[in-house]
Amino acid sequence: MWSFFYTLELMNVGKFLIATPSIIGDANFQRSVVLLVDQKESGTVGFILNKKLDYTLDEVMDGIAIKVPVYFGGPVEQDSLFFIHRAADLIPNSIPINKDFYWSGDYKTVIELINCKKLEEDQIRFFLGYTGWGEKQLEEEIESESWILGDASLESKWIKNPSSDLWRDQMNALGGKYLIWSNAPENPSWN
Repeated sequence: MWSFFYTLELMNVGKFLIATPSIIGDANFQRSVVLLVDQKESGTVGFILNKKLDYTLDEVMDGIAIKVPVYFGGPVEQDSLFFIHRAADLIPNSIPINKDFYWSGDYKTVIELINCKKLEEDQIRFFLGYTGWGEKQLEEEIESESWILGDASLESKWIKNPSSDLWRDQMNALGGKYLIWSNAPENPSWN
């Protein structure tokens, strides 16, 4: 039985984790879409894709010559910079997420590629912080219907746009009881 759960956990890497309406009131995760990038027996790591911050990479890091958006990746280690990309052939030490995306890699190479304009904005996304769950915590939250797993490979366009409608698009794709939530106001009392 234990090996079944471990196998199930590993299969979640590269999938979307879509916040259900039951997360209303949690400022970190309300209307979030998370890309799961790593799962081990000890826990899970992901990045919130649809919460763009009001500042750019050159404002938070030295040595950046151009403006690149930064996103809120989650409430853990918010003073650390992380990145997801589609350029494993250019960035050494990249960690595969799925067939299209990678995370991490040699940071100095990334900075050189950005400054030389050899790495385009639609090939990489930067995050301050990440989202993390302890052992079996995510499975419990999925079971309690706080989150729904979705197939991120079907939505590879997320890296090319600001993602403000990503959560709504995912609710529409889920259909059924989630359709009504796709057009509901962020705060139900505004209705």
